[in-house]
Amino acid sequence: MKSSLEHLPEQKQRELARVVEIIHEEFEDALKGGEAEFKKKGRIWKIILFGSYARGTWVEEPHTTKAYHSDYDILIIVNTRKLIDPKYWYTAKDRLMHAIKTPVNPIVHSRREVGDALHKGNYFFSDIRKQGIILYELDDAELPVPKDPSPEAALESAKLYRENRLSDARAFLKGARFYLTEKEYRQAAFSLHQALEQAYSGLLLVLTNYSPASHNLKQLRGLAEQNAEGLSDLWPHDRHRYISWFNTLNEAYVKARYSHHYSITEEALVWLIEHAEKVIENIDQACNKRISELAKNIGNI
Repeated sequence: MKSSLEHLPEQKQRELARVVEIIHEEFEDALKGGEAEFKKKGRIWKIILFGSYARGTWVEEPHTTKAYHSDYDILIIVNTRKLIDPKYWYTAKDRLMHAIKTPVNPIVHSRREVGDALHKGNYFFSDIRKQGIILYELDDAELPVPKDPSPEAALESAKLYRENRLSDARAFLKGARFYLTEKEYRQAAFSLHQALEQAYSGLLLVLTNYSPASHNLKQLRGLAEQNAEGLSDLWPHDRHRYISWFNTLNEAYVKARYSHHYSITEEALVWLIEHAEKVIENIDQACNKRISELAKNIGNI
């Protein structure tokens, strides 16, 4: 794998060096004092930059109408699956959000998970192996060489992902509309959150055969927008009001169910539902396009 960041401006190189420092500092702090053997032996095996900054296709348009910023996509590989638990990474993610100017989108997987995915020919991890840039590694052991899945298996998986995830997305969207008419705003927000989570996850699974085990709409949206042209244009990036509404929706998975202090307005929900409908429709089109391409590859069309 590559290790050079020479294609990035010096300021970005410095930021990424600081990202690595923060990840190590907070990981060590999270395991400090632990008596469990897996904590004592817990290690970060590799930290890999992938996505637009690794490919050299990042976008940074702070002064344009879209005001869009690409994220640093970071894969953190740990030596045991027990250490992928979110509780070991809350503080690191919070600190990265506040200490690094460029948004950071870290995902955490175990060495075995990544190896198994590559042995199965998972597109997502295969692309990271091909295009990713090593920011840190404990040793120089290479990631396994990915296998190519059969075209028939890839097509069948994509069809199932689209059918199941997009069907669930539309069902949750229908629920959001119903709860809105009943003025049950918290329930509407939770249903809408689930509609977008299913849609974004479904798209990632169809296109890359991978979606992180996450309820964070920002993370899922960021990964989805990297893989499907035009998706990033469906949410305004330049109006604080709309950004705030999306952030409120992102909190709905937990707070809309468990916190009586969670609040969202009817106006926000109407606007969010309208835009979610467009997102789901565009995702459906992107999924259909990918399935058609896979079918053509094996002569089904």
